Parts: sequence; C-alpha cells; structure tokens
Amino acid sequence: MKRRTGSTKLWTTLGKQAARSARRLQRSVTDSVLRTAREQSNAVGKAMGTAARQALSGVATPARPPVTRKGGTGGVWEEGLWGFGFGLGHTQRRYRLYVPPGVSAARPAPLLVLLHGCGQDAASFAASTRVASIARDARWIVLMPEQSVQANAQRCWQWFTPSTRGAAEAALLMSMIDHVSRRYAVLADRVCAMGLSAGGAMAMLLGLRYPDRFAAIASHSGAAPYSATNATQAARAMRGERVADAGAARLALAGRRPPPLVLLHGDEDPVVTYDSATGAAALWLELMPSDGAPAEPLPVRRIRRGTRRAIEVFDWQTRGGQALGEQPRGQTGASSTPHPFLRLVKVEGLRHAWSGGAPGQAFSDPTGPDALKIALRFFSVNGRGAA
Repeated sequence: MKRRTGSTKLWTTLGKQAARSARRLQRSVTDSVLRTAREQSNAVGKAMGTAARQALSGVATPARPPVTRKGGTGGVWEEGLWGFGFGLGHTQRRYRLYVPPGVSAARPAPLLVLLHGCGQDAASFAASTRVASIARDARWIVLMPEQSVQANAQRCWQWFTPSTRGAAEAALLMSMIDHVSRRYAVLADRVCAMGLSAGGAMAMLLGLRYPDRFAAIASHSGAAPYSATNATQAARAMRGERVADAGAARLALAGRRPPPLVLLHGDEDPVVTYDSATGAAALWLELMPSDGAPAEPLPVRRIRRGTRRAIEVFDWQTRGGQALGEQPRGQTGASSTPHPFLRLVKVEGLRHAWSGGAPGQAFSDPTGPDALKIALRFFSVNGRGAA
C-alpha cells in the first residue's frame, strides 16, 4: 500500500476541516432559523391578540378548569373522555363531571346533563352558570359534555341535522350518560338535561329521541328541535322563520310521551329569537298523545325579585292536573299537587345570554334571575320519581 503524499494529507485535512465547518454552519443556521421562528411566532401571537386565539379555540371567554377544593368538602370535579373508537373527531368527546359531597350507593343523587352553547366549552360554561355551588346546595350530580372543534369549529352541538350528525351526537351523549350512571350512584328515574342555545336545542332533541330516559328537559335560548336539517335552515330557524316538523318529532318519539319541558328565553334575544321558544312550546303541545287530556293553560304570572329582570311564566298542564311523566294519583311516589308539564319563562330585556350568569363571561347576564335554579325547581316537582 502506497503512502499518502504530502498533498494528499493536506487535502484530507482540509476536507475534514471543511466538513466540521459545514456542520457548525448548519447548526448555526438551524439555531438562527428556529430562534427567528420563535420570535416571529411570539410576535404573531401578540399581533393576533386574545380574540383571535379564542376564535381558534372555539371558546369566546376561556375559563380555568374547575377543580376539587382541598378536602373535597365542596364536591369533586373529574375530567374524562368517552366515545366510540379513537381520536377526538366525530367519535369521542371530553366531559367534566361534578359530584356533590355525600353521594354514595346508600345516598344516590339525581343527574343533570348540562350542555354548553356555541363559543363555549365545559369549563367556561361551568364558570358562567356557577354550577358547582348551585348543584352542591341542591345535591345534583352534573355531567358537562364538551363539543370538539373537530366536530364543529364553533363548538356547536349539531341539533340542526337531527337525522344524521345530530342523531349520532345524541347517541354519543346517551352513551356517555350511561357510562356515568354506571360509575356513580345516579337515580335512574331522575336524569334531566338542560342546555344553552345549541345546547338547549340538543337537550330537547335528546328528550324527543330518548323520552323514557329523561325525567324532564330544559332549554335556555335554544331553537326548536326538528326545525332545520342543515346549517342554512338553522339560521332561519333561529330567527323564528321555520316551524318545527312535528311529524319528524313524532317518529322520534315512536308513540311515547315527551318529557316535561321548561323553556327560558329573553324577549330581546337577537341571535335566537323569542319566537323560537314559542315554537318549541307549540311543538310540545302538539306532541301530546291524542288519547290524553287536552292541555290546559294556567294563569300567566309576572314575577320580579329585587333589581333582577322581571319574568313572565306561562304554564300548561293536562286537564285534571296530572303532568306528563307523573304517576297516577294514589300510587306510591305520586305528587298530591298538580304541576305543569310545560313551562315557558320569558325574561324581560334579556338578550342571548344565560340568565343570572357570572359577570365577565360571554353569553352571561348577571342581572337576570338564576336560570339554573329555575330549572332545578321545575325538575324537582316534575317527571318520574319527582319529590
């Protein structure tokens, strides 16, 4: 083997030095690019501002996730994921669950399914409704499913496609309810659903598709179910320009009675007009079984407490006073006082916001009477197993 000449050694040495220099240069360029990218990202983030970042998250006013207080004296918060298959797209949804103190197999509690509106998630809705303190005092377990941005960019529950995605989401929510009911001491005959806006419409859709599973339903500022089959129709339905399809609702009920319903709506709502609430009430009245007693309106009541917004309360009950879902008189557990199966609460001056909600949250009006307390009072005297 021949020895390398001096020039060969020189080229070899220069080649190694060049390689080392190239690697150092590459690292320097890479570091510079990454540093510039980070700086640009931070600058873009600042330029985007809070509103743009919130738009990307689909949440108008994000809130910190609710947490269990030390010792759990105020109840326990949990977070979970439930659905079919894998991923967060159209198959799974996150949820938050609140369990008040003292719930056990010996002391089960009713379950409230609380559905947020568009531009919200479970954490922001929990903050807006003050659900933990109210549910703790009333002793309700609360399940708060969360719509994903993969399913809907604005986090809207898809009530406006009742036979396709809406039906699939309703089935997913029902499966989630079953999952929670198996894990915790839930009173099976005291499961209720309530929602705001799109969540309110989805709560009513749940009640019509699974009427035997819900003791009562509440909708706050929601459009009438079965009033739209696509997004374009949904916009018109929210303006009160479309009538609910009673035939489609009857098919969903399959001969069963709809659960008792309470509707809360602001009479100055520019997003989902008050006509939507009267349309939902008209649908429920039309869905009364033909062999049952006709609905009987009760005297309208106007109520105002302190400086809170005034409300008008419209009630309907079956002739003879028996509410839908109530046991016949004389049977164990039956109520001795007649209660309405349908209630419409008109909140004067309220726009598209949760009545009595926390300040600083989007879609929340602190000046109104507390919507959650109104609904829980209705739930407590209506439906199967009501006290």
